[in-house]
Amino acid sequence: MQLITKTGSESAANAVIRLNPLDDVLIARQALPKDLQLEEGVRVREPIPAGHKVAARDLEAGQPLRRYGQIIGFASQAIEAGEHVHVHNLAMGDFARDYAFGIDARGVQAPVEDTFMGIVRPDGRVATRNYIGILTSVNCSATVARAIADHFRRDIHPEALAPYPNVDGVVALTHGVGCAVDPGGEALAMLRRTLGGYAVHANFSAVLLIGLGCETNQIPDLLAAQGLKSCNALRTFTIQGTGGTSKTIASGIAQVKSLLEEANRVERQPVSVRHLTVGLQCGGSDGYSGITANPALGNAVDRLVAAGGTAILSETPEIYGAEHLLTRRAVSQQVGEKLIARIRWWEAYCQRMGAELNNNPSAGNKAGGLTTILEKSLGAVAKAGSSDLVDVYEYAEPVRAHGLVFMDTPGYDPISATGQVAGGANLIAFTTGRGSAYGCAPSPSIKLATNTRLWETQEEDMDVNCGGIADGSMTIEERGEHIYRLMLRIASGERSKSEQHGYGQNEFVPWQIGAIT
Repeated sequence: MQLITKTGSESAANAVIRLNPLDDVLIARQALPKDLQLEEGVRVREPIPAGHKVAARDLEAGQPLRRYGQIIGFASQAIEAGEHVHVHNLAMGDFARDYAFGIDARGVQAPVEDTFMGIVRPDGRVATRNYIGILTSVNCSATVARAIADHFRRDIHPEALAPYPNVDGVVALTHGVGCAVDPGGEALAMLRRTLGGYAVHANFSAVLLIGLGCETNQIPDLLAAQGLKSCNALRTFTIQGTGGTSKTIASGIAQVKSLLEEANRVERQPVSVRHLTVGLQCGGSDGYSGITANPALGNAVDRLVAAGGTAILSETPEIYGAEHLLTRRAVSQQVGEKLIARIRWWEAYCQRMGAELNNNPSAGNKAGGLTTILEKSLGAVAKAGSSDLVDVYEYAEPVRAHGLVFMDTPGYDPISATGQVAGGANLIAFTTGRGSAYGCAPSPSIKLATNTRLWETQEEDMDVNCGGIADGSMTIEERGEHIYRLMLRIASGERSKSEQHGYGQNEFVPWQIGAIT
């Protein structure tokens, strides 16, 4: 993407950004006062907040409006050049998309050799972190799981893990379901798929899976459904079978202690970037997301894919209206049609639930300058760079392909990232314009700020500032290289800001789509 900046006078220098010559709107780099004279004779007719849109020309009611050269909605009333374009005068509408399956696919490229310092498990899987995990089959065992993990918290009991410097921690990933669901239904199958993915995640040296004992989500059935068996590295037990809460907590602590010495016997070594799988997220987006952090992350993704790595684009409602940009890059019509099938599922799902896909953007997104899901989606897909789309997965499915893939998830970040990690993501890259606070255990999360104001006010949570792209002090390519190199450093053991703050346990949120009875 090329940023085109034009101004009508020195006083308006760098005031707005035109993203594409076809665009009907300009993006405010800063708050624009009324009567400021802009390019092409456009005079600002009312105050425009930073990151918001100002009409570049007169528009008739019902006329489609373009940003990034693509339709982001339709004028709900006549709009004059210089007016603020936002929720009061821009609305959703139906229009045809040309899916053009595979027309822009580039085919297999010669790989670029690159490495990071990973942890190689005995079975060949490669980890970026080294945790012991505690999972629960049902909400009823969440309290004991957390009590076990709390015994090993470095901020409370620093002595517990002091002899084991190569163990990143003991984390309890609990959830609120697991019972009162159809035992043969999609909701339970999805939960089991998610738990199964975490149970075998490379970033766990070992896992305890704890149940109550009488829940619908019986542990033996969960293991059978996922092709797993209890073993030394995957230990299973229940509160009822162990004899109560205090006995279960004591047993869990003893079992973790028995696992620590083996877990500590790891050494990092150079491994191919082919073993790096990055989940792509954006949350708390603003009007700059599709201009700065998302395309910079997309540039880093292209570098990752070129080195043989994998990137997982997700958040299906947040690519709605921009899916045609992905189908054009699909390696086959079959892959493209798999993506469209997920879009159709969401349309039917929302209709069945009495909802609309355009209930996204959120209030914070709109305050930051985004108006419709079409506009948000066009900025969101920029995270995927320009690489070919090689496969499409359902929620929490194991990701086997290398390259850019898509996983069907909701737009809600904790649920989406949970699915990506269950699928094998061992790193998360998360862009934000409003200041989302998020971390993800057992996979580290990198936070990318879309604007410099956010970086300055919330630097303690942000790993990268991409705001300079908007003011011209840095380029997408420069930030892309910086982000890619940071990915490799974080994957090699450098701690991200969210890890330093202890984020990760509360952000485990499996997607629940079924009825609770």
